Amino acid sequence: MRIGVIGAGQLGLMLGESAKSLQLECLFVDPGDRPPAASIGDCRRAAFDDSDALAELAASCDVITYEFENVPVDALAAIDSVPVYPPLEALSAAQDRLSEKQLFETLSIPLPGYFAVDSRSDLDEAIDKLGLPIVLKTRRFGYDGKGQAVIRDDTDRDEAWDKLGGTPLIAEAFVPFDFEVSVIATRSQSGDVVVYPLTHNTHADGILDTSIAPLDNPQLETLAGDYAHRLLDRLNYVGTVALELFVCGEQLLANEFAPRVHNSGHWTIEGCRCSQFENHMRAVAGLPLGQPECKGYSGMQNLIGSIPDPVRSLDDGHFHDYGKSERPGRKVGHVTVVAPTAGQRDRAVAEVSRIVTQWTSRTVT
Repeated sequence: MRIGVIGAGQLGLMLGESAKSLQLECLFVDPGDRPPAASIGDCRRAAFDDSDALAELAASCDVITYEFENVPVDALAAIDSVPVYPPLEALSAAQDRLSEKQLFETLSIPLPGYFAVDSRSDLDEAIDKLGLPIVLKTRRFGYDGKGQAVIRDDTDRDEAWDKLGGTPLIAEAFVPFDFEVSVIATRSQSGDVVVYPLTHNTHADGILDTSIAPLDNPQLETLAGDYAHRLLDRLNYVGTVALELFVCGEQLLANEFAPRVHNSGHWTIEGCRCSQFENHMRAVAGLPLGQPECKGYSGMQNLIGSIPDPVRSLDDGHFHDYGKSERPGRKVGHVTVVAPTAGQRDRAVAEVSRIVTQWTSRTVT
């Protein structure tokens, strides 16, 4: 069976590796020069909205999927010869933060207060209704902290508007959360669902830094799983999804969802019996889902900008090199540790983080 994958970055690479283990073949479309997934399957260099390239991909494959959520919906909607998973309704909702919030409300998934902002007067009204501080975001295309600004007092209004105004925006109430988590789940074509253990995430400069799993909180685990089920069933979803949430005491507030495999689930490659990548491929290929049980206690350290030499020869850890050129702010690899106890896991992650921090401090001029 051939699976067409739109996008050939590191997520495409890990999807391709999982597909190979299932004896499935992946073909990719990506506009980049030597993208990571080109090392695991044939990759045509073309824009994501290139109708000829997508038609050729569809003609060569049995099913189409994608590795990131900014693929043009109209381009995928033109494919009618093979199924496209996850469904386009999920992709469309995830591309617009206002539609995303409205979907959460429809599903009775709690979320922070929000207000659509299309003008400067809308911004003033949003501040009046939500209070300060607020987070002002572009409705489309923002990721890893891009396309947003925090308005903490009245002096920040003009600066935020000058930075982001002129495009549809959304204002969100600032949430004094305890920490952030994500729940990753996969739904099959027949409607079976598996949910991965809840993951505790920390960020640096708006980019995911570390992920720790499993989170030892059965109440939050049950709540997150319920929200994931609601989302998957409402969208008649096929594939893997990630739902990001704020922990506020015993409550979870939805932040956003990604209709794809997710950075916060990289630890599942070594840490679970069946990774998020393998289950995504199983789902889109119509295969039975694998079980997501943990093999131990896992942690993942992102490698941003550069790869420290010491992590290439770690005794305790699984190093993943995406094959990308190094530059500030770019995800170029990650390290996963799996340990028999939470304490051993935490010490191992702390050691990797120490190496990364020291290397970054030494190389930044």
